[in-house]
Amino acid sequence: MDNLIEQRPPTYHAVIAGYGSFAPEKTITNDDLAEMVDTTDEWITTRTGIKVRHITTDNETTALLAIKAAKRALAEAKLDAKEIELIIVATITPEMVFPSTASFVQLALDAKKAWAFDLAAACSGFIYGLSIVRQFIESGQIKNALVVGAETLTKITNWKDRTSCILFGDGAGAFVLERADKNNRRGIMYSTMFSDPTRWDALNCQAYGSRYPVGKKLDNPEKIYMQIKGRQVYQQAIRRIVETVTECLEKCNLTLDDIAMVISHQMNARIIESAAKRLKLPDEKVFLNIAEYGNTSAASVPIAFDECVRKGRVKRGDIVILVAFGAGLTWAANVIEF
Repeated sequence: MDNLIEQRPPTYHAVIAGYGSFAPEKTITNDDLAEMVDTTDEWITTRTGIKVRHITTDNETTALLAIKAAKRALAEAKLDAKEIELIIVATITPEMVFPSTASFVQLALDAKKAWAFDLAAACSGFIYGLSIVRQFIESGQIKNALVVGAETLTKITNWKDRTSCILFGDGAGAFVLERADKNNRRGIMYSTMFSDPTRWDALNCQAYGSRYPVGKKLDNPEKIYMQIKGRQVYQQAIRRIVETVTECLEKCNLTLDDIAMVISHQMNARIIESAAKRLKLPDEKVFLNIAEYGNTSAASVPIAFDECVRKGRVKRGDIVILVAFGAGLTWAANVIEF
């Protein structure tokens, strides 16, 4: 009995009050890539499901994308930025080494009341961020928070590597979470997070951190770009998504009939389809928009959610599962009553 802590229902719930997303206007199609590397539209589509990806110009930065998505989420929530108490930006392509991208978002929004920080968990970052905010809101420490997933992955993409350059795009998505009492809708009902550092080399970008600093000549110039071991990532992603969604259902005492939609990180259409098949998810409960965006890492779940709601695929009161898998390796999920 020593170490047992009584689990009490939370006094408050963290609910989604607003949501929004933004993608750069400039795009690159599979046919465009076919003129750059040895590939074809059919080859890319068959293996990834991707047709188009949005890419930033030289003047478009991660903070800029994050700010635009944040403003849309705040407008949807009808909340003045000056009232925001916490800002988290999930990203692996930050504005600069420091200060945090979240600091620039705070500055642009004039969110003087907030404290802000970045979260680096790759594709799982946005899900991690929601889980963190949930704890602060349920404990009563804050009334609201802004969580943004924002990436400019094309700025660290090797456009000569046909196995990786076909995958990634840029974009941002944001949620405004607010405190509601326990008699309102449940908001974030359950969160689960994992990581496996033994497989760090499956997805990485090694320069320019302290291991390979700016002033040190690289033994391999390709280290400035993202590196990916496709087969290993593919196998692990399917396994972890299935395990995590299954855990969510079991822990929340839910069945697939209770779930309106499973919104996965858009890493690869074939991974999502394979995981859905193993989970026996019907097509109408699986959302895919990777064809129009590519893999936008931490931004992909909020972008997909925003699009899903606006298309009427998810409505207020629906229960959804948000799930992601990415570098670290990391994986995570949230069960949310919207």
